[in-house]
Parts: sequence; C-alpha cells; structure tokens
Amino acid sequence: MDPAQDNPSQPKHTEGVATLLGNPKKAIIKLSVPMIIALSVQTIYNFVDALWVAGLGADALSAVGFFFPFFIMIMALANGLGVGGGSAVSRRIGAHDKTGADKVAAHTMVLMLMVCIVMTIPFFIFIEAIYRRMGAGVVAPVAASYSRILFAGAIVIFFSHNAGALLRAEGDVKRAMFAMMIGAGLNIILDPIFIYTLKLGVPGAAWATLISLSVTGCMLFYWLCLRKDTYVTISIRNFRFDRHIIYDILKVGLPSSIQQMSMALSVFFLNIIVVRAGGTDGVAVYTTGWRVAMFAILPVIGIATAVTSVSGAAYGGRDYGKLGIAHGYAVKIGVFIELGIAALTYMLAPQITQLFTRTQEAARIAHDLVVFLRILFVFYPMISLGMLSSAMFQGVGKGFYSLTATIARTIMFVVPISYTLALVLNIGLPGVWWGLVIGNSMGALLTFIWARLYVKHLGTVR
Repeated sequence: MDPAQDNPSQPKHTEGVATLLGNPKKAIIKLSVPMIIALSVQTIYNFVDALWVAGLGADALSAVGFFFPFFIMIMALANGLGVGGGSAVSRRIGAHDKTGADKVAAHTMVLMLMVCIVMTIPFFIFIEAIYRRMGAGVVAPVAASYSRILFAGAIVIFFSHNAGALLRAEGDVKRAMFAMMIGAGLNIILDPIFIYTLKLGVPGAAWATLISLSVTGCMLFYWLCLRKDTYVTISIRNFRFDRHIIYDILKVGLPSSIQQMSMALSVFFLNIIVVRAGGTDGVAVYTTGWRVAMFAILPVIGIATAVTSVSGAAYGGRDYGKLGIAHGYAVKIGVFIELGIAALTYMLAPQITQLFTRTQEAARIAHDLVVFLRILFVFYPMISLGMLSSAMFQGVGKGFYSLTATIARTIMFVVPISYTLALVLNIGLPGVWWGLVIGNSMGALLTFIWARLYVKHLGTVR
C-alpha cells in the first residue's frame, strides 16, 4: 500500500515515482525507452558533429580526438555527482522520504558548483602544453582552442547533467528526454553555421555545443528551481551542509567519478599507444570509430539509467526480490538488443566508414576504420553484462563495487592487453582494438557474476 495515500502529510506521487515503485520489468522498459530516444538524438548529433568536423580534414578530427579523454573527465565528474545524487534520491523515494530527497538535490547542486570551479581552471590554463606532451604537434593549438571553450563553459555541462540525473532519479524521464533532444537538435543546426558560415573551424563546433547545452540547462533550471512541479524540488534557502547527506552522495558519486575518470585515464593511455602504433591518423580512427561504438551501445546506456533508479527505489524499500528481477531482466534485454546491433555494424562497416571519409584527406583512414568497426563485434553484447551490473551497484549505494569492477576492466585488463598486442607483438592498430574487446569482455563478465552473487546474498540476509 502506498503510504502517500494514507497519510495526507505525505506528498502525492508523480507518475514517475509511481512507475519506480511498481512492476520492475515495466519500470525498466518505461524508463528506458525515453532515455534511449534522447540518447539516440544526442548520438545522431555526435555523428553529425563528426561529419562536419571531418569536412575540415583528418587533422581536425585529431584535434577533437585529443580533447576526448578530457571530455570524458568532465563528464565523469558531472555524471558522478549526478549518479550519486540520483541514487540517494531514488533510495529516499523508495523509503517515502520526500524531505530527504529535496535535501539531497540541494546538496548535489552545491557540490557540483564547487567541483566544477576547482577542476576546470587548471586545465583551461595548461591544456596546450599538455597536448604537446601527448604528441599533438601542429594540431596542439587548434585542439587547445577547442578545449578552452568547453572548459570555460563547464558549469553548463555540469548543471545540465546533474539536473537531468535528478529528474531521472524520480522517474521523470520524459522531461529529461525532451531537454536532451532540444539541445541536441539545436546543436545539429548550429554546427555548420559556426564551423563554416562563421568560418570558426574546429572551435566553432565547441561554441555550438556550449550554446546548445545552455538552452538545455535553462529548461531544466525552470522545471526544478522555478516551476517546481516535480516530485523533487531544489532550494538553497536556509541551506546547511549535512555530512550524512554528503557522505550518502559521495559514497556513490565519488567512486562513480573515479570510475569514469579511470575510463578517461584508459583512453589517455590508449591514445598514447595508438599514436605509437598508427600516428595521429590512428587517433582519428579511434575517435571516429568510438563515436560509432557509443551509438551502438546507447540502448544499454539508456537501460542503465533505468536500472540505477529502479534498483535504488527497490533497495530503499527493502524489496530485494524486485531488485534481482530488475537487474536480470535488464541484462537479458540489453544483450538481445546489442547482438542485433553488433551484426548490423559488422555488415555495414564499409558504408558507415564512407560517411566519415568523404574528403580526400580523410579517405586515408578508411581501411583502418573498417577494421576497427568489425573487430568491435564482440564488444557490444558483452558490455551489457558489465554496464548494467555497475548501474545496479550504483543504485543500491555500492559505488565502490562498481569502481573496483571498472578499474579492473579499463586499467588492469584493457591497457596492458592493448599494449602487448599492439606494440610488443607488433600487431599495430588492430592489436589496440582487440585489446579493447578482450579486456572489456573479461571485466564485464566478472562484474555480472559479482552482481548476481550480491543480489543472492541480499535475499538470504533479508
């Protein structure tokens, strides 16, 4: 029975909250679909952005590629706080604690502002020197110009992702979807204007991204802070730090950020390996191919957001049977979808490559890009096991478990295997790609086994 219905002092549940507390299988589907749609639009933008940048040549793709690990770092911190705050909100929703959920939301935003300021200033100043140390050479100035624009506007990136995470935590995925789609659609329109019409080149792509995210951020700010018709509301009036709330956010958010930064560190090391194995063209192949890979796994990313929210609500309500059902069902759906996507990307690899190698200069990476896309065939279904299990750990507040699994996968498996295959065994770029596949698959399988054992243990100690 819903306590909100019996106790008039309790707030009425929104549609999203009712979904979170209902049938776990239906909740996974209902919360996943809008996110998959939004992520699809976002990834289409990423494709279009790459196509416009590709028109400037392979050096332009390399310039954007050198920013890639730092972009992951920004996203790691932003998403980490969002995951931490969202997990804490979902668990309080499961426990029917509206006041606690609001306090978590306010603390998430204050922490976001502090982290953003501390993180972005040093990179804004020293980024060009860092790129030169990475081997960017003549590409370094362009890459630095692109990067500084996004570092300067990092607060917009942070707020958009944290506010969206709070909406998803209460099951309000439709508005989160709408905001993401508006931002991505605007970005698609602005890219050619800033890159070509205004003749800003690669930095123009950064300006288009920043302006588009600002529009998304304004929409989210209106819903959460001004209109306040969501279940969770944000207010910093009479705000006071609560160490228990900070701990609850950071025990998931900090491991999640470190987890994603370990992925950025992995990409950083892989970029170095790729440069040694295939030069700056190898970086262009890796960055472009990874855009395709991100499009291929976006259904799993969408499902993962649902798994975190549903798991958090189930754990907060101490319904461990529901937790196990949600995790197992999500993994089955994810593997099934990714098997189909893997087959399609393998067969259509040459056609996909043509989209990114239209110019004569970019055409020189065509063969290597086809190889990359086909080697990743095994990667897609296996990533479902690991990503959705990590999402479950984050939902129940076990961020350290998810962190441990990710570090094992990205640092202990992927980097050493890629280095050995590419440089020690002299396989070259294909060795890096096989290292990605083997390392990620090993880590994903171990994470899935760990997650099932954890859920089984909860059932025995209930």
